[in-house]
Amino acid sequence: MKISRQQFLKYCGLGILAPALVEKLSPAAPRLAAAREEVKKMKIKKIEIYTLDVPLISPFRIAIGTMYAANDILVKIITDSGLYGLGEACPFPPITGETQESNIAAAKAVREILLDKDPLTIEALVDGIGNIVHSNPSAVAAYDMALYDLLGKSSGLPLYKLLGGYRSNFETDLTTGLNTPEKMVESVKESLSLGYRQIKIKVGEDPDLDVKRVRMVREAIGPDIPLRIDANQGWSVPQAIYALRQMEPYKVQYVEQPVLASDIFGMKTVKEQSPVPIMADESLFGPADAIKLIKEEACEYFNIKLMKAGGLLNSLKIAHTAAAANIQCMVGCMLETRLGLTAAAHLVASQKNIVFADLDGNSEHKIDPIIGGIKVEKGIIYLPEAPGLGADVDNNFLKKMKQF
Repeated sequence: MKISRQQFLKYCGLGILAPALVEKLSPAAPRLAAAREEVKKMKIKKIEIYTLDVPLISPFRIAIGTMYAANDILVKIITDSGLYGLGEACPFPPITGETQESNIAAAKAVREILLDKDPLTIEALVDGIGNIVHSNPSAVAAYDMALYDLLGKSSGLPLYKLLGGYRSNFETDLTTGLNTPEKMVESVKESLSLGYRQIKIKVGEDPDLDVKRVRMVREAIGPDIPLRIDANQGWSVPQAIYALRQMEPYKVQYVEQPVLASDIFGMKTVKEQSPVPIMADESLFGPADAIKLIKEEACEYFNIKLMKAGGLLNSLKIAHTAAAANIQCMVGCMLETRLGLTAAAHLVASQKNIVFADLDGNSEHKIDPIIGGIKVEKGIIYLPEAPGLGADVDNNFLKKMKQF
């Protein structure tokens, strides 16, 4: 197509040069138009639900419970166009109160709500799921994740670019569960040998024992490695204040959830008297919790988890609320496979105010059933560039799981 100088100036003046040239010059324009129309008509044809059972290398212990396996579920949303989206639920009973069985029941109920719906109307679909997010946030997260996977695939873009595209890689820590101080030192040394340069350890038992854990770990890793701790609600308010004051010489970057999740006033009291910054975790499930924590000035940081928030949609709302209040965030995890961790990593990569990451949930897994997804090299997570999540599940593994 040839255009005159007058036509060129006319197109520029009307602000329509680019679309005009695309439509007239591109030989792919008819195919793009047809693809757009197909996407507009896409419907959810079928939803498959599977168990996703992954054994752990050893039990993972925190202050409020111990996990012996990752008993997750997989949701596969299949559309009439042939595209499908995948999502993972990782129930963690000590924190969310869910089990694999309750997630399966919730997933079945959600399936009936979503069949024949437009999969790209994510806000409307999550709204239609309703209060299930309060009783089974992980099951809702699996559906939310699968819908966002479809959104990315239908647009041909990796999810982190659709959500904001702030970065394509970032650093994560590696967590050591509760154990004797000596065994925890061995564990963090192993983490350093793997190239990790950010260390997180669990605390939340006897304060003096916890101080010993922190002291010995700091001595083992040296003064320059960032050290984070997570009490998982294990301390009372006086214990938290005492322990954190004793830990001041050991340069703790922040402490997650030092007191009961319901005790917002107690957490604020700890914050006011602690030399260590406070990060809300179990106190923060959804966007409404974020507003409450901000109003009460109860913490310095937020820990967002897809499995608490009910997926990416609510997690983004939390991150945006936090950004407006000048609160920086971390994205954490339960014991997800690399499928769920990849979804969480897309969230981290998309937002400027998510400055910390704790995406190591698969580090205790005996097997890895995921194809594609994030890659971790010396503590650096690299996002896949394939459309959507960029991750799938090995069919040979999936054949061994129960389907509902």
